[in-house]
Amino acid sequence: MRQLCKGNVAVVKGAILAGCRGYYGYPITPASEIAEAAALYFPQVGGTFIQAESEVAAINMVYGAAAAGVRAMSGSSGPGLSLMQEGMSYLAGAELPCVIVDVMRGGPGLGNIAPEQSDYFAMVKGGGHGNYRNIVLAPASVQEMADFTMLAFDLADKYRNPAVVLTDGFVGQMMEPLDLEDREIQPPEKPWAVKGTPETRANFISSIYLETDELEEHQRRMEAKYMRAQEAEPRCEICHAADAEVLLVGYGIVSRVLLSTVEALRKEGVKAGLFRPITLWPYPSKALVEAAAKVQKVLVVELSNGQMLEDVRLALNGKVPVEFYGRVGGNVPSVQELQEQVLTRMAVAV
Repeated sequence: MRQLCKGNVAVVKGAILAGCRGYYGYPITPASEIAEAAALYFPQVGGTFIQAESEVAAINMVYGAAAAGVRAMSGSSGPGLSLMQEGMSYLAGAELPCVIVDVMRGGPGLGNIAPEQSDYFAMVKGGGHGNYRNIVLAPASVQEMADFTMLAFDLADKYRNPAVVLTDGFVGQMMEPLDLEDREIQPPEKPWAVKGTPETRANFISSIYLETDELEEHQRRMEAKYMRAQEAEPRCEICHAADAEVLLVGYGIVSRVLLSTVEALRKEGVKAGLFRPITLWPYPSKALVEAAAKVQKVLVVELSNGQMLEDVRLALNGKVPVEFYGRVGGNVPSVQELQEQVLTRMAVAV
């Protein structure tokens, strides 16, 4: 069924099709429509919607629902996600799957309600305390807001870990056609569910590990799981890179502007290509190295001061010059603006 839908609403529809039946959250611009849509749709499928008194309460409600074996989720923006970090660390430590949607806005602090990509470090590098990782997906369209939410639940269950759908205010607020198909929901196995038995009680980290060797063994098991994910789950989209002289790298709304920039540059005779990471963790480093193998220059574009930039430079390890262009405060670069950046930098390189 095709419908005109807002990105934030598409998240909820995708979650319901994925079998999610518990939403616990607190409204915040530019993510408030997620909670509004969840309040409307979850009760219609026998699910639960609770508007918590705070983001701290919301993430702990997700923790409790996940511990009971329910597919559960929450959604917020930067300031709210800051408050959820401890709960996300607990969820990862207890190996409880869930999905959290972060519709990024300007910061730091309260910032403003315009789109940014400044939560990359917080979500991709962990954010909370302890040795854990979030699985992070970066949609760039309304369709992907639904599709990647469904994928996020599958990956969260597979690795018994929080999965984050990381987008920006533009994608969350835009309206586009959305195609949804009924799908048979396969109830996931629930080895993580806490039932009070000796076998499952160990899944539930409710207090402090007093035994150092036990905590180390637990973290080594988590480490092995993350290594498996790094091998199996990187995803990306590559366009016009086979003969590219310059490779443009960006995600979210920026990747859409970059694709138009690539097409405009090619009309002017500049061989440009696009690399769009779909998983921000695990980052598709191997694919990036292959895509950039023959280019003269890589230009990373973000709505930040440069956060994903570090992962691009780490992946390429000095093999290709990597430059950066960023806008902040809610400003999104235009195609013409990026064309000028590329043409200037390529002229300097020549």
